[in-house]
Amino acid sequence: MTALPRIELIGCPSDVNSSFERGPAQAPAAIREALWSDRGNLACEDGQEIGVDFELTDRGDLPLNETAADDAMIAAAVQSSIASGAVPLVLGGDHAMSHPAVRGVHAASGPVTILHFDAHPDLYDDFEGNPRSHASPFARIMEAGLARRLVQVGIRTLNRHCRDQAERFGVEIVPMADFTPVRVPVLEGPLYISIDLDGIDPAEAPGVSHPEPGGLTVREVLAVLRRQTAPLAGADIVELNPRFDHNQRTAILAAKLVREIAALAARNRG
Repeated sequence: MTALPRIELIGCPSDVNSSFERGPAQAPAAIREALWSDRGNLACEDGQEIGVDFELTDRGDLPLNETAADDAMIAAAVQSSIASGAVPLVLGGDHAMSHPAVRGVHAASGPVTILHFDAHPDLYDDFEGNPRSHASPFARIMEAGLARRLVQVGIRTLNRHCRDQAERFGVEIVPMADFTPVRVPVLEGPLYISIDLDGIDPAEAPGVSHPEPGGLTVREVLAVLRRQTAPLAGADIVELNPRFDHNQRTAILAAKLVREIAALAARNRG
């Protein structure tokens, strides 16, 4: 019997590198609660079901200490997940953890293509004196050569510094003005997907630290994901801040995105 595709959750409860509000460290627990709640079921929009068409397992939360040593722990957990035959799905936490997560994928799979949803490009060379800031992970990723291509969707806060950084690293930014999902290219693998929940409009995702009006709709995000056909090497969902969530709306959205990314991984199994 052929083994089912397996997606493995890795919780990273840290927000020490957040620049404005703390709170995302509480997110992995909130996402899990919404994911397994009886309010919904385990079906995905393409008809696949957790436990029937693919397995969704959980490595639990990493014992992060909110020091620079956390990066090695995150990278090692991601690499170990891949070595076990799973596709790692990291639950943040703030966006700083995307850098070590991608480093772990790179160690196992080589340079990746990244599809990044966000209101912010997170390309600062050094935000407020912190090169590990949640505003800087993609600068660290690109300067280390961990990704061969970075496509950013939902960006609507591009200042001069980040514009220069995007040009320096050859980042492709799909503008929000007149956005349609078909403007996002269908990417080659191995593919890494990073979803910062503030990329989605705060009307649909209020539980974030940096709400930015004029964002993506949930349906647009799902349409972009549905078009991707490359094998998934890893993914993360970050920046949920339960302190600002209302009726678990954003946690429920994050849980739906867990299901849909897992379905994508199973559908595109290489």
